[in-house]
Amino acid sequence: MSDRLLDPRNDFVFKRIFGSEDNKDILLAFLNRTFMETNEPPLTEIILMNPYTEKDAPSDKQSILDIKARTIDGKLVNIEIQLFNRYDIEKRTLYYWSKMYSDQLAEGQTYRELKKCITINILDFSYLPDKQYHSVFRLREQRTGLQLTDDLEIHFMELPKLDDTNVLVEGGLVNWLLFLKGVDQSTWEVLTMNEPMLKKAMTTLKFLSQDAEARQLYEARQKYLHDEASMIEGAKAEGERKKALEIAKSLLDSNVDIAVIAKSTGLSMDEIEKLRTH
Repeated sequence: MSDRLLDPRNDFVFKRIFGSEDNKDILLAFLNRTFMETNEPPLTEIILMNPYTEKDAPSDKQSILDIKARTIDGKLVNIEIQLFNRYDIEKRTLYYWSKMYSDQLAEGQTYRELKKCITINILDFSYLPDKQYHSVFRLREQRTGLQLTDDLEIHFMELPKLDDTNVLVEGGLVNWLLFLKGVDQSTWEVLTMNEPMLKKAMTTLKFLSQDAEARQLYEARQKYLHDEASMIEGAKAEGERKKALEIAKSLLDSNVDIAVIAKSTGLSMDEIEKLRTH
């Protein structure tokens, strides 16, 4: 059996650690560290709405392997880890948030019964144009900052923006995110000094890494995710090429020199010559 740890950023592994009934205390500790940064009162209990089961297939859509939970006062929380940048992630996030929000109401219920919904996106890529690793969005008036409602809350946690050397003894959300990012095991003891529940998360990861069946499912999920990433990158590359061809055609119509067009678009001069003949 390999001594190499499984990657906790793999959503299959992430859900095994944070989304099982046996590990609700791990999820609770992570959420309390998250909400501490937004001055929310600590949670004392959560209810898992889609706990990990052995039937979770590694080839399922990534949204199947997210984590949904409800707080005692009825707030809904959805946590999803994203390994690569899909198209329109902000629209995708709002779409799934709106589904979570609207699906609360049964026929005949009033809007007053709608509870706050919180989406937490953990990203393995940089997305927002600032340097902070944890961003929180709500509905506020643009000029005064007046909050329209507390019902919408969206978190983006961007792992690449974390400084791997910034291992904090005092604990906090950053320690959890450093663990997820895969910081070296030599720092684990420091990470857990004021985050004792992190130790259970680490123990769970070690156990999964030594379990033959879990590793097999992990490898299957990794293959699926790599294939999906390749398809997305291929689609992006094809889209960029089509855009470059359109620009080249427009520049040709304006009698711009071929060498200038090639430098501007990244296309070869032969490709641009072919456009002239079509």
